[in-house]
Amino acid sequence: MFHVVWNRHLKLMSRIVVSDVYLKLIFSRSFALARTPWMSRHSLVGDKNIVLMGPPGAGKTTVGRIVGQKLGSCFIDVDDDVLETTWNMSVAEKLKDVGNEQFLEEEGKALLNLSASGSVVSLTGSNPMNAASMEHVKKNGVVVYLDVPTQSIMDRLQLMKVDRIVGQGPGTSLRDILQFRKQFYKKWYDVRVLCENGITADAVAEKVLHAVKRYQDSDSDGFISTRSLRCNKKVEPKGSVKYFSDVLVEGLAPDGGLFVPEMGLPVFTAGEWQHLLGASYAERAQVILERCIHPADVPASKLWEIVQTAYGQNFTCSKIAPVRHLAGNQFLLELFHGPTASFKDLALQLMPHLFAYCIPQSCNYLILVATSGDTGSAVLDGFSRLKETDKQRIAMVTLFPQDGVSQIQKSQMVGYQEANTKVIGVRSDFDFCQSAIKQMFTNSDFTGFLTVEYGTALSAANSINWARLLPQVVYHASAYLDLVEQGIISFGNPVDVCVPTGNFGNILAAKYAQMMGIPIRKCICASNQNNVLTEFIKTGLYNIKERRLMQSLSPAVDILKSSNLERHLHLIANGDGQLVTQLFSSLENQRCFQLQEHFLDRLQQDLVADWCSEDDCLGAIRSVFDTTGYILDTHTALAKVVADRLQDKTCPVIISSTAHYSKFAPAVLQALRIGEIKQTPLSQLHLLNSYNPLPPVHRGLLETLKKNEKQQYQVCAADMNVLMEHVESLIQNHFMKVF
Repeated sequence: MFHVVWNRHLKLMSRIVVSDVYLKLIFSRSFALARTPWMSRHSLVGDKNIVLMGPPGAGKTTVGRIVGQKLGSCFIDVDDDVLETTWNMSVAEKLKDVGNEQFLEEEGKALLNLSASGSVVSLTGSNPMNAASMEHVKKNGVVVYLDVPTQSIMDRLQLMKVDRIVGQGPGTSLRDILQFRKQFYKKWYDVRVLCENGITADAVAEKVLHAVKRYQDSDSDGFISTRSLRCNKKVEPKGSVKYFSDVLVEGLAPDGGLFVPEMGLPVFTAGEWQHLLGASYAERAQVILERCIHPADVPASKLWEIVQTAYGQNFTCSKIAPVRHLAGNQFLLELFHGPTASFKDLALQLMPHLFAYCIPQSCNYLILVATSGDTGSAVLDGFSRLKETDKQRIAMVTLFPQDGVSQIQKSQMVGYQEANTKVIGVRSDFDFCQSAIKQMFTNSDFTGFLTVEYGTALSAANSINWARLLPQVVYHASAYLDLVEQGIISFGNPVDVCVPTGNFGNILAAKYAQMMGIPIRKCICASNQNNVLTEFIKTGLYNIKERRLMQSLSPAVDILKSSNLERHLHLIANGDGQLVTQLFSSLENQRCFQLQEHFLDRLQQDLVADWCSEDDCLGAIRSVFDTTGYILDTHTALAKVVADRLQDKTCPVIISSTAHYSKFAPAVLQALRIGEIKQTPLSQLHLLNSYNPLPPVHRGLLETLKKNEKQQYQVCAADMNVLMEHVESLIQNHFMKVF
């Protein structure tokens, strides 16, 4: 903690001198130009104030005057119009009179005298450090955080000849105190405005107005189903808009489609993305997610609390999703540093906390999960970290193909079972498990019975749930920014992304990152011998008529019905829900559909695809280890093979390393030709550990297996009635009573 010394006389001494220089050199435009208000203040915020908050030098006063002029509203500068009026003396005199230690308290007391409505208010840089005064301001104001890069603030303060600010004690650098203050800004703001380098005051003012407008209009962040037939929003019945909290809780749309944002995803400018260079993974996640999740669903301060919980102590690498150079122009995005050693952790350490926050308090929820291996343990781990009171109202059933996951994956899932969770091995494949969950969701008799009899609703944690898919966008964006930070590329230079995928969610997240402004040139889809996606992307024909799902060394890709493909087809069809309905009805009934040629052209603009044989997969693991000492898992290996074939080496390619090799120890041992392959998962990991490769054996995985080797689980036939009985049994036995 910093020793607090309140010193702001330099700011006050320089105010008159700096005002003109500041406007010309920092913002390059004068706020004094007459402007016609483009929006009535009453149509924007009613009687609420727009309160600008940020560090000294952020431009609060300059921008506030412009916003006030645009709205025809009164502008209040807290320094001039509140503090000095209250004290009947200058701030410099007050500082001298009370001393440094008491200044913050006196400043907070003075701000309690603010009584205004429909005005634009510019706070001081230190106001947010006083809780009582900020609570007073927030009661009748929308607090807008002008988020300016720290270096820009330092440059501006240097121009203003300010070298110390309030709270900067002896031995504390200006950069340190600016960083220290960020915790207070994050606590109080309602909306954030990213102020990239070189932006003008007028442009910041426009951003403020648009941010406040979004804050006031939650309908602008509504969702629709990919199968929605609505074509005119104006004729929708009142109350029919679906919000983020709705789609999070419901999981699947009532018509069987998947939820997508009606107005599309937000687009960041190049400057806004560059604003995130040097930021931590959690900070990047916060900025991206708060632009995608309306504050009426999850306020910014609560979202930050959830993000910090998700990406705090649960990952073995502080960078959460680091990028490692592999060879040549190939880079690995390591997504396996979470507690269950797979990329699913990046979303499923976050989603449960969002879910617990958004669900109504008057109902129990059962999470249904279908997994081809990694999702099951990631869901179970993520939801196990909730508070006990939340766990009493949230239970889980995880379905997995009994013979379709690795032994280590199975041991993981079984080991995570608790009183309110059930893991069921189904004697079928992943497609049946996924289809069974969708059937339960759309069976109104079953869902109605659960609601009436047990006060319980169903939800999903697969990537059919928008809140599961959305956090995956973050790591694709973060990987690009990491390459820029490392000097591999300059911002704006393209990269390709290669993703091993069966359900299409991970690669769709990369496409979404591209749509939001990350310069991704091509998304390369890598499959194994269950290569229905490869054939579809090449030909436009999605055909599973004669196909039988084949078990492979990369079970997460052993999928024939790719759920998230539906979202991508809705995108390239310009939101034509009728077409999407026809395509997936054909897939369900005729087990195939053909994409029209002009839609195929759009599909192929962004996507290329190929598949990898089992032999080539093992060969890639062996060759990479021989040349680099690095061990790939089976999924990353097939992506490496496909990237070698399809990437033209004119730009870097980021290969998604979706799981830790420890989870597929038998295949890795086979690939590396390591003598005897012992039978138990634990002994296999110990054998691999003796090689001490990079990355090392996943310690969390090792501990989980040691602790949970002997646990039991249920196995059942591929029968919908039996599965529904299991669901009802868990609800009946383990939920607390709902009042």
